[in-house]
Amino acid sequence: MTFSASLTQEVSMMESELCSAFSDPTRILILYKLDEQPCTVTELMAHLNLSQPMVSRHLKVLRDRGLVAAERQGINMLYHLVDRRLIDALDILRGVLRDRILHRANLITEIQA
Repeated sequence: MTFSASLTQEVSMMESELCSAFSDPTRILILYKLDEQPCTVTELMAHLNLSQPMVSRHLKVLRDRGLVAAERQGINMLYHLVDRRLIDALDILRGVLRDRILHRANLITEIQA
């Protein structure tokens, strides 16, 4: 099946937008924490040792990209991961990173030998 150039470009833009959510280490930490359990802003603040505005700003980016959702529970909003495959994707990226680090370490070892 072939796609038109405009559709291919649109899908690539959507992928880029999704991946931009991964461009900040704090957002990645938030995603991993929400994979463990749904959390309130206060719980994320305590876990990450960040201010409320900072956590809220990161959650807004993740919400806007459709990666997390929120449900009202009393006076709090409880945030949760929308799709567990996001963590699988991050784990794959960590595997690639690990392999790159090992490759560089091997190069250093070879140079020192």
